[in-house]
Amino acid sequence: MGMPVDERLGLDIKRAEQTLIAAKQAAVRPAGLTVPQYATLLALVGNPGISGAALARACLVTPQAMTVVLKNLEERGFVERSSHPWHRNVLETRLTEAGHAALTAADERATVIERAIASEFSAEEREQLRSLLARCNEAIARATLEL
Repeated sequence: MGMPVDERLGLDIKRAEQTLIAAKQAAVRPAGLTVPQYATLLALVGNPGISGAALARACLVTPQAMTVVLKNLEERGFVERSSHPWHRNVLETRLTEAGHAALTAADERATVIERAIASEFSAEEREQLRSLLARCNEAIARATLEL
C-alpha cells in the first residue's frame, strides 16, 4: 500500500458527511422534504428567480439531478417556474407560500443539527475548520489534476 490506513483522512471526512446527511434527512422528513429538496428551497430563499442551472451549482448537484428535484417540488406546489422576461429558454424559479411553509418547518429542525455542530467549536475553531476543509478541497483538486 502506498499510504498507511491510519494516516488517511478520507474515511473520517466521509463518515462526518454521512452522519450529517442522515441527521438532516431525519430532521427534514417530517416536513415532507428530502435533503436535496430542503437545500433547494433554502437556496431559493436568498435567490428568488434563480435558474435551475444556477440552483444546481448552489446545491452542489448535477443539472440533471436538479431537474428531478425541481419537478418534484413543482408538482407538490412548493415552487413555481416561469419564463425569464428576456431569456425565453431560462426558467425562473420561486418559492410558493406552501414552499415557504415547508422550508420553515424543515429549517426549524435542521437548524438544531447546525447549532449542535457549531456549539462543539469556538468561533475561532469554526473558522479554522472551514479553512482546513477548504485546504482539503484544494488538495483534492490538485491531486485530481495529477491523475
